[in-house]
Amino acid sequence: MLSIDLSELWQNALSIMKKQVSKPSFETWLKSTEPVDINNHTMTIRVPNAFARDWLETRYYNLIKNALKEAANLKVELSFIFPETGEQMSESEINSSAPPTRLNPRYTFDTFVVGNNNRLAHAAALAVAKSPAKVYNPLFICGGVGLGKTHLIQAIGNFALENNPGARVAYISAEAFTMELINAIRDDRTAEFRSKYRNMDILIIDDIHYLAGKERTQEEFFYTFNALYEANKQIIVAGKQAPKQLPALDESICSRFEGGLIADIQPPDLETRTEILRKRAEAENVHVPGDVITYIADQFHSNTRELEGALTRIILFASVKQSQITLDLADEALKGMFI
Repeated sequence: MLSIDLSELWQNALSIMKKQVSKPSFETWLKSTEPVDINNHTMTIRVPNAFARDWLETRYYNLIKNALKEAANLKVELSFIFPETGEQMSESEINSSAPPTRLNPRYTFDTFVVGNNNRLAHAAALAVAKSPAKVYNPLFICGGVGLGKTHLIQAIGNFALENNPGARVAYISAEAFTMELINAIRDDRTAEFRSKYRNMDILIIDDIHYLAGKERTQEEFFYTFNALYEANKQIIVAGKQAPKQLPALDESICSRFEGGLIADIQPPDLETRTEILRKRAEAENVHVPGDVITYIADQFHSNTRELEGALTRIILFASVKQSQITLDLADEALKGMFI
């Protein structure tokens, strides 16, 4: 046994199995595996995650055994390990294989203003951040444009990384996920794509409504979702509508979302809009009189983005004119913006 070149043996076995399964199956389940050792007539094989382990044990166990026998007349039992069982991944391995988090460090729970319009969503997000995959999995945040969905779901990722720097967290929009998949298919790198996203501890997908009508991407997302869920990893999704209201989204995906918690965010009330403006002025280290804040909050009702845009415009206008911020200046700066 000791004289066997494991790497060469495994490559020969893979070549045999590649001819016996479909290309997508091979790239998804077999290509990313590697042998660890042979001991007591048992070969230990490293796989990406628990879902892959379970799949190989139930679907491909005999296929692998027969391939090893054909490749080197080797009769062994099989044992599958992944990074959380058996040998742990080193910090350098984690950093080299994990995609960029894409998280905006400004999006934290501390900078998120809680009001009656978003209290449930905030409470759910905070609970998930504190105990990933233990409560509300998946978590689906829905609401209109500019209401703070992106802020809240990224706050989960930032909180998780602050408390566990080794966690594998990825935030990506559904559009970027789609484009990355298209490029992976074009460049024959689908196995690498799958391994990247199916090995996350927390996967955050924004603007899920973008997947409507994109059957190939929906299928890939569905299998990614299943892999993560079965491995007890956290999935967080945001969209402009509740799952059943999203057009052309596969029923199987909607069913997965509905198996967790769906929390919506409504437009902010006056008190919340006022607090959002005060917090933003504080973050910009700019003094904005209370009557100006109230004036802005009275004029812009629909979403947070409009509020912050109006305040930014006033601050810039005052800076250009080298004037203090007053109600008259605010009125002049916002001419043409009222809805």
